[in-house]
Amino acid sequence: MTLETWLAFSAASIVLLLIPGPTILLVISYALGQGWRVALPMAAGVALGDFTAMTLSMLGIGALLMASATIFTVLKWIGAAYLIWLGVKLFRAGGSFETKARTEATSPVKMLAHAWLITALNPKSITFFVAFLPQFLDTKAPFLEQMLIFETTFLTLAFLNAFGYALVASKARNLFRSERAIRAFNRTGGTLLIGAGVMTAAKT
Repeated sequence: MTLETWLAFSAASIVLLLIPGPTILLVISYALGQGWRVALPMAAGVALGDFTAMTLSMLGIGALLMASATIFTVLKWIGAAYLIWLGVKLFRAGGSFETKARTEATSPVKMLAHAWLITALNPKSITFFVAFLPQFLDTKAPFLEQMLIFETTFLTLAFLNAFGYALVASKARNLFRSERAIRAFNRTGGTLLIGAGVMTAAKT
């Protein structure tokens, strides 16, 4: 794997992780209701959930790669279209995250388990990884080595992203209630996703 590929994967992962999905909305809801103390268990649960979904996805991608180069190419095209669809959907999302503060008493272990379940068992997570990861795989390089590097990179970024969201949500609660700020965030993220999809399609 080249340094350029790893940097491109890292940059794309950061953009995609910053865009709030069901997992991050869960993190925000706990942080709004219970403060910064939820950051560590929620971030750990997110990382474990992403590890589960990403491992399952990578194993499936590896099987496709060994079975047919044509299928693998088609998968990359589907991935490009999926990124564009996510971008359009986010751009049109408006100015609401549609999340409420969770104030019920919950132990750190239960919060971790909740974050893991939401992340790992959400079919969209596995679908996302299957569509996203093939863009960066080198079919001529050892698959397991690439799998280890991609997973380590993504899981580290996912943990830091969830941790950061929890801290910001607990300290800047008005920001997550500002329709103008959320709309600008969604439109910026949507534009970046559409651009990533177009660039992916151009190089496949």
